[in-house]
Amino acid sequence: MNPTLTLMQKEIRDGLRNRWVLAVAILLAMLALSLGFLGSAPTGTVKVDPLTVTVVSLSSLSIFLVPLIAMLLSYDAIVGEVDRGTMNLLLSYPISRRQVMAGKFCGHLVILALAIGAGYGAAGLALQLAFGGIDPGAWGPFALLIAASILLGAAFLSLGYLISALVQERPTAAGIAIGIWLFLVVIYDMALLGILVVDQGRVITAPLLNTILLFNPTDVYRLLNLTGHENIAMFAGMAGLSEQTSLSTTTLLAAQLLWIAIPFGLASWAFGRRAL
Repeated sequence: MNPTLTLMQKEIRDGLRNRWVLAVAILLAMLALSLGFLGSAPTGTVKVDPLTVTVVSLSSLSIFLVPLIAMLLSYDAIVGEVDRGTMNLLLSYPISRRQVMAGKFCGHLVILALAIGAGYGAAGLALQLAFGGIDPGAWGPFALLIAASILLGAAFLSLGYLISALVQERPTAAGIAIGIWLFLVVIYDMALLGILVVDQGRVITAPLLNTILLFNPTDVYRLLNLTGHENIAMFAGMAGLSEQTSLSTTTLLAAQLLWIAIPFGLASWAFGRRAL
């Protein structure tokens, strides 16, 4: 069997044995249901599908939660194995460092995808059943939310692997991971908002703003979910932005894929040059 596939299966089994998938899926489902039922109270009056309102709420929540979960999965993927001495044992088998990286990353991505898909999917199904039955037309934006959440998680998994391949100690990796999560999720947008208020459109024009937003995977995720569908953009208060932005869904997807590929490529390069 391919060593990469074998290692991926091991990571998935470990995740299932440690209840990672179950715990994260339950957490995401409970939060999605809470937001869905609280936010969908007026939907019967205004004739809005509860999934439409839930996508708006979950998009904001996922920006905080999914990257944090991904970082917790990946920050010690390499440095943890090195500290425990199991990396040398693993590399004594006929497996390359690149295959180790690919197998562990794919295993963690499958764990994250199962948790997000099961958690959000179960919550979406429960919400529709509770508010009048299944409406297939409302699942388009919700399916995009699930797919975009998986891509966002994959981007932060890649960043976690890059940190883990560069540092020498697990506590250092944990501190840097939390710092990067805090910067990309909170500080980046707050700083950008402050600059925009001061600038008043003199320097930062709409095309430049679009480019700046691409340098943060959480902003790419937000734009994918909140401007990709007309109803979602309207209820999110981003209808104006969706009309002004020149970033298509294809461009946003490409940017998110680059946020996965580039950090992972750098992590593979750093791990390949690391002395064990």
